[in-house]
Amino acid sequence: MAAGAASRPRDLAAMATAEAEALFPSSGHVRRSRRPSRRGPSAALGAAMAARLFVIKGSLAGAAVYVAYDQGLLGSGAEGAEALKKAQAALPPAVKEWTSYMGWELPPAPSLDFSPSDSWNKGVHTVMSALSVAPSRACEYTSEGWKYVKDLVK
Repeated sequence: MAAGAASRPRDLAAMATAEAEALFPSSGHVRRSRRPSRRGPSAALGAAMAARLFVIKGSLAGAAVYVAYDQGLLGSGAEGAEALKKAQAALPPAVKEWTSYMGWELPPAPSLDFSPSDSWNKGVHTVMSALSVAPSRACEYTSEGWKYVKDLVK
C-alpha cells in the first residue's frame, strides 16, 4: 500500500507530462528538470559576484558610518548642532560652484533656524511621557472594551 501511494505522484506527473506533450508538441529537447543546474563555472562566477557585491556594499555602509561619526553626527545634540552649522556653511558655496559648472539654476535654499538639540529633546520628552502613561491608558481602554463586549452580549 505504501509503495503504491509513493509511486502515485510520479505516475500523475508522468501522465500530465504526456498529456502536455500531446497537446503542445515541441520541437527539440524538452527539459524535464524543475530546478536549474547549479553546476559549472557560471554558478561559481555568480557566487563570486554576489560575494564581491556584498563586500562593496558593506564597505560603503561602513564608510558612511565612519564619516557620520567623524563629523560628529552620532554624538550628542551639541555636536550634531555644530555639524549642522558646518554643513550650512560649506554646502551653499559647493552647490553654487557645481550648478555654475553644470549650467543649472536652482532656487535659493531655505533657511533652517531651529536647534536640532531642542527638537531632539522635545521628541524624547514626548516619547517618554507617552510611555509613562501607557499602562494607565491600557487599563482604561481594556475596561472600556470589556464594557462594550458586555453590552453586546446582553
